[in-house]
Amino acid sequence: MTVNRQIVLKRRPNGIPVPEDFALAEAPMPVLAEGEILVRNRCFSMEPAIRGWLDDKESYFPPIPIGGPIRAPSLGEVVESRHPGFQPGDIVRGLNHWEDYSVLTENTILLEKLHPDRSLPLSYYVGPLGGSGLTAYVGLHDVGRIREGDTVVISAAVGAVGGVAGQVARLRGCRVIGLVGSEEKARFATEQLGYHAVVNYRAVPDLAEAVRAACPEGVDVYFDNVGGATLDAMLINMKTYGRIIACGMIAAYNRQDNPPPIFNLWEMVARQLEMKGFLLQTYAASIPAAQAQLEAWIRSGALMVSEHKRHGLENAPALFCELMAGKTTGKAVLEIS
Repeated sequence: MTVNRQIVLKRRPNGIPVPEDFALAEAPMPVLAEGEILVRNRCFSMEPAIRGWLDDKESYFPPIPIGGPIRAPSLGEVVESRHPGFQPGDIVRGLNHWEDYSVLTENTILLEKLHPDRSLPLSYYVGPLGGSGLTAYVGLHDVGRIREGDTVVISAAVGAVGGVAGQVARLRGCRVIGLVGSEEKARFATEQLGYHAVVNYRAVPDLAEAVRAACPEGVDVYFDNVGGATLDAMLINMKTYGRIIACGMIAAYNRQDNPPPIFNLWEMVARQLEMKGFLLQTYAASIPAAQAQLEAWIRSGALMVSEHKRHGLENAPALFCELMAGKTTGKAVLEIS
């Protein structure tokens, strides 16, 4: 290989991204310095968080510049190493870019050497056994402190994080209610993921009333992937001392200049609620145990895996745009052969 193909940001999206916001570019193959490793990427995790990095606004990561490669969690195989801790053939994951080859160092965010179960698809390790599943598990246990018998509501309930969170909460003995946006997703949530009840927010005149009907005694834990009007409806359905896990705010990702308002925030005081945002890298110490449990559940069949998959680097923009338009179920993952 003499060139390294990359997907770069061509222009900043206006609302929901479209494939024309991105471009396929070529860069020289990198030359390694001491302490670096060269990885051939195999799988990319499509994450709603990427949308926030496409705007010209500072957040917990700097914005991606025009012409810059798209930042994303990925998994790949080491092909060359000038770092004593990594050898060719090692499987690693970390926060890299949409490109054929990436250079990693020990400072790469979320860098981890994996020992994957070869009986499982490698793509699982960027989905239910990667950031999505680990976020669901850590969010429920470390942030939400779920207990057997809790009533747990999950928004984006059949998405990459929500689909795992709902199953984990059920496996922990909770009553689990999912919030979805179509009847097809509602059927999938109950028939495939085992939700005890589902609310299709597009089919009800009043989401707060629909949640109250599904949870007449109130909600102990709300796993929030959405924010906006959904969070507003949940605030008036929480039990006193309820816990809100703030994982994502996808309702605002495509409209960061005009985010949806929250009207019921007083309920945080009136109901003495806890609401905590979190980033997975903050809970690195919890990841090994979470991964071991998720892997055991998948091997036993207790946890079902759903993937929305495309192949080929050139298809990364289209897949990401499908995700941000709400057209995916399960984990959106791109594979490169």
